[in-house]
Amino acid sequence: MKQYLISIITICLLASCSKWLDVTPASEVSKDALFSTEDGFKEAINGLYGRLTKADLFGRELTVGSLDALAQNYIVDINDPWAYGPTMRFNYKDQNFMNRRDEMWKGLYNVVANANLILENVDAKKNLFTGSNYQLVKGEALAMRAFCHFDALRLFAESYAVNKNGTGIPYVTKFSNATPELHKVEDALNLVIKDLLEAKELLRAADPILNPGYKVGYPNGDTTTEADAPDLFTQERRHRLNYYAVCGELARVYLSKGDQDQALSHALEVINSNKFPFTKATDFLNPDDEKKDRILYKELVFGIYANNANGTIRDVIDNGVTALYVSPAECRNIYEVGGVGAEDYRFKQWFEDRSSSSGSYLRVMKYARDGDRNQHPLMLPAIRLSEMYYIAAECTFDRNPAAAWEYFNTVRLNRGIGVRLNDPSKTVFMTELKKEARKEFFSEGQMFYMYKRLNANIPGPSGSTISGSNAIYVFPFPDDEIAYGNR
Repeated sequence: MKQYLISIITICLLASCSKWLDVTPASEVSKDALFSTEDGFKEAINGLYGRLTKADLFGRELTVGSLDALAQNYIVDINDPWAYGPTMRFNYKDQNFMNRRDEMWKGLYNVVANANLILENVDAKKNLFTGSNYQLVKGEALAMRAFCHFDALRLFAESYAVNKNGTGIPYVTKFSNATPELHKVEDALNLVIKDLLEAKELLRAADPILNPGYKVGYPNGDTTTEADAPDLFTQERRHRLNYYAVCGELARVYLSKGDQDQALSHALEVINSNKFPFTKATDFLNPDDEKKDRILYKELVFGIYANNANGTIRDVIDNGVTALYVSPAECRNIYEVGGVGAEDYRFKQWFEDRSSSSGSYLRVMKYARDGDRNQHPLMLPAIRLSEMYYIAAECTFDRNPAAAWEYFNTVRLNRGIGVRLNDPSKTVFMTELKKEARKEFFSEGQMFYMYKRLNANIPGPSGSTISGSNAIYVFPFPDDEIAYGNR
């Protein structure tokens, strides 16, 4: 997949950027040239996904970096060369945190800007497209705009449950250097939903993943049809914001808004499609590293293809105690290895014992690579099948606790853990759900969002607890956005 930045100019999304910089780097192409052919639009869409793989977004900070540091999954060395220590202590005035925060903001809004550039040109050039490519291009661009805005909202605004009328984020729908309007939390969520629903209808009419014969699987597998389409653009639909990925994102957004009926409906649309089989134990536990499926590849509803992100991930979780590492005792506690988690596949496959002069520690193996010989390409998980089961469980509990526990236990059984006996207590259920989600999403960045949505306390090291509040759950806006955007 070719990965280009697609805008004609270098764009600054902070409001301080008052004019275009008339520079066209070698890796960029003229807007007029880019959108003069169908292939140009395809390259532009590919560029959106490529931008997500950079270190400021899913290539580090929104997966293994800042968000999982905030979720208290790691330990940092006393020398802390990556300077994640203050972040783990929620010191949002630390300069290193502020630098990373600014880059996350700019990165998300850069993708939004480029999605808007596509959307502002696609309708006028509809005659360029063959087959269903117009619907795919427009649907994916709308979905990407919503996807990035929702993550920005989850980082920089209060949660809906805490204050739906609180200060939200700019929801940018035009490719412009004008200061965009700031929307309240509820209004921003509604705009996310609007874009996703439009994307869903476009993709419903066009996405090959909806074909009855579409079978997901490993790239070299005998049964997969994911690479069968003659056009590269319509292959590997799970590497893109496909129809079911949009359903999964709608389930997330509706859950954040407290609309459990809609969240359940969209989660079940993914589950009941039967497109995403749970990973077989023989694949997850395969002793041959080349055949091992560490990422649970078949279960990815949307994963970001990111072979170029290997270094940015490895730097912070595979660099010994000089980066982010995991305490053996804390990890055994998280995965309940002394009890129900003794056979948890995730604990066995995602962590490796290491030692240093400072003592023993665990290396995170979730993204480990053996050159290019692995069962699957390097993927950054964005939406998982298991998350749909967790959403279904949470949205079902009040009306049918037994059914909620069944959704919950389905994931456990596929991770080598026995069922959790039904308990009518909602408090017990939510405690168990958070524990299981933390196991599942380790080094994927999702737990910070879950704790925030629930305004929950965060389990800290050695049995400590960090009280949930806006003080830790709401990132301050970048200074330039405040100063020049009149925020």
